[in-house]
Amino acid sequence: MHATDLLDAPPAAPAPFAVAFGPSSFLKRAVREALVGSLTAEDPDAAPSVYAGDDVDAARVLDEVSTVSMFGGGRVVVVESADKFVTNHRPTLEAYAAKAKPGSLLLLEVEKFPKTTKLYKALAKTGLLVECADLAGEKLNAWLRKQATSRFEKTLPAPAAAAMIELVGEDLTLLSQELAKLDSYAGDRAELTVEDVAAVVGGWRTQTTFELLAAVRQGDLDRAIAQLGKLLDTGESPHRILGGVTFTVRRLAKAVDLTANRPLGAALKSAGVFPKEQAESERYLRRIGRARAEKLRHTLLDADLALKGQGGKLDERVVVERLLVELGQSAGAS
Repeated sequence: MHATDLLDAPPAAPAPFAVAFGPSSFLKRAVREALVGSLTAEDPDAAPSVYAGDDVDAARVLDEVSTVSMFGGGRVVVVESADKFVTNHRPTLEAYAAKAKPGSLLLLEVEKFPKTTKLYKALAKTGLLVECADLAGEKLNAWLRKQATSRFEKTLPAPAAAAMIELVGEDLTLLSQELAKLDSYAGDRAELTVEDVAAVVGGWRTQTTFELLAAVRQGDLDRAIAQLGKLLDTGESPHRILGGVTFTVRRLAKAVDLTANRPLGAALKSAGVFPKEQAESERYLRRIGRARAEKLRHTLLDADLALKGQGGKLDERVVVERLLVELGQSAGAS
């Protein structure tokens, strides 16, 4: 099972031999806490013993996990960074998998755990295998929203979660930290908004980028260029500015595609355009016309290539200014 499934419903009595495998250290840590918590809640003596995989041998680990505690409960032993440990002691671990007794827990945390090995196949039948793979796309968005509810009793709408991911990236540890900041910022307010994300996660640079894009949608190119100047004059990278513009404009391009079988307003919603921007975005697309709207991706690509120096080296400020002018022009403008 994936770690998120286990965390949603931690087992009351986990299998005695578990492996958490994958690249996400955040999820492995969460899995450890969930499994250990289920066994130690009523037995303080069962607090886990944690070993580094490079510094311990199988005999010591198995001896400890097999020892009955003074209160009659089982032991909990965790071996972290256990890839070499598994490689060096595979036959011993295979033998233990066949005789591990309920009540104790041996948890190995590894990066890779191939399905073709005897140990994997044995634990697939009698143990617990937890995949700690990174999250992306809708799964990451859903995880972040669920974290807001379960940890802070806050509502985090999908657009606000998407904005967080765009600004922070897909690292679960960083996202968790930023979510805690958002909770503190919002106080007693029940919902975390896109504006909150812009203020707390992105800071004033993100807010300025949002204002820049609003000016483009409204056709106010003088204001858009002025906002661009603020960003560049304080050292913001043209590539990062382009990234922020691209994040928003790609959603508009997707909405244009979706108008093949639905009204523009519904298409904007389906494309993930932030709710407070949907009406203004609809007016913007109607103002620039379908011909320009269908070329939005091409316009972004041209700017990206120009910033990378393809087709001749241009001043980066000029490249981004040209992009804003191109995006902001009405239908029929040249």
